[in-house]
Amino acid sequence: MNILSLLPFILIIGVMFLMTRSAKKKQQQAAEMRNQMQPGTGVRTIGGMYAVVKEVADDAVTLEVAPGVHAIYAKNAIGAVLDDDEYNRIVHGITPEDVDAPDVPDDASSLTQADEPADADVSVDSPIDLGKKDADGDAAPKKTEGEGDAK
Repeated sequence: MNILSLLPFILIIGVMFLMTRSAKKKQQQAAEMRNQMQPGTGVRTIGGMYAVVKEVADDAVTLEVAPGVHAIYAKNAIGAVLDDDEYNRIVHGITPEDVDAPDVPDDASSLTQADEPADADVSVDSPIDLGKKDADGDAAPKKTEGEGDAK
C-alpha cells in the first residue's frame, strides 16, 4: 500500500485531534472560571441574565437576580464571571471616573444652531416669503379662487 493513499486519512485524523484539543482547553478554562466564583461577584448566565453570586455549592450557585430575589442555578449555566467595573457598567450604567468622556448634548439641535444668525437683518421669528417672482424681480400676481394655469 502506498503512503500517499493514506495521507488524506492521516490529515483528517490530525485535524480532528486539533479541534477536540482546543474544545477541551476551552471547557477547562470555563470550569476554572466557574470554580473561582465567590459571593458578591457579578455574573452573566448563558441565557443572558446578569446577577450577583450569593452562595456557591459544589454543582449549584445561588444568584440574586433582583434585590431580595434569589434563584438557584447549575454552575454550568454561568456563562461569564464579570469584574466589578464591567458589571457596574452593564447593569447600573456606572462608568469609571478615570475615563474622561466628552460632553455630548442630548439632542442634535444644539449642534446645528449657530452662535449668531447668518443674516443679521432676518429675524428667527420672521416668516419666509415663498411667493413666486417674475424674471424682473416683481412678485407674481396672486390668483383668485377658481383660476388655474392655462398652458
